[in-house]
Amino acid sequence: MTDLIADLPHDERPRERLLRHGAQTLSDAELLALLLGSGTRGRSAVHVARELLVDGIGQLGRRDFSELSRIRGVGAAKATRIAAAFEIARRMHMPEAHVAYTALTLGESLVRTHQYHQEHLGAALLDTHDRILKQQTIFVGTINSALVSTREIVRYAVLNNAAGVVLYHNHPSGNATPSAHDSLFTKKMREALRLVDIELVDHLVIGADRFSSMKEKGWI
Repeated sequence: MTDLIADLPHDERPRERLLRHGAQTLSDAELLALLLGSGTRGRSAVHVARELLVDGIGQLGRRDFSELSRIRGVGAAKATRIAAAFEIARRMHMPEAHVAYTALTLGESLVRTHQYHQEHLGAALLDTHDRILKQQTIFVGTINSALVSTREIVRYAVLNNAAGVVLYHNHPSGNATPSAHDSLFTKKMREALRLVDIELVDHLVIGADRFSSMKEKGWI
């Protein structure tokens, strides 16, 4: 079987097959090839996609952007498409905006999407009825810690007219137990938000298969 898309019969090319028969008929490599758009000299997009998927699609979703961008045939532009596609897939499993916040609902959805090797810190903004207005990752750090500015989190909450904030971050180790640093940061964040009349409702620590609510532990 040829690896060059141009050498394939017209009806067997990924794009044409998707248009004719639907995305569900394509293999993982063919779908990824469409995201890549093109290969590199002597290697088609499908060939590059197969190499990226050698450890499975789940492992690909865990790879860092910087690592992907250095792979021959990928580069920064294609790596951003891959990262964006996986982020969209993760967000599909998160609670929709304007649903009532509960630690269980948000925590379990974040556990299901815990695939990061680096620490990510995000925030869910709540209205006066504890409904989620907006939710997104704010900081991405090293494998050990995130470089977090309380000012940026406060600014994000104020600009979006939040009444409350739920912080969440993952531990790349998979251990969901809050650390002493987590406790200190939570107290600092609570005081910073209090100055602008916004409540820190909770801080969730996400592990590989469970999460911890710092509010339920009495740390907020």
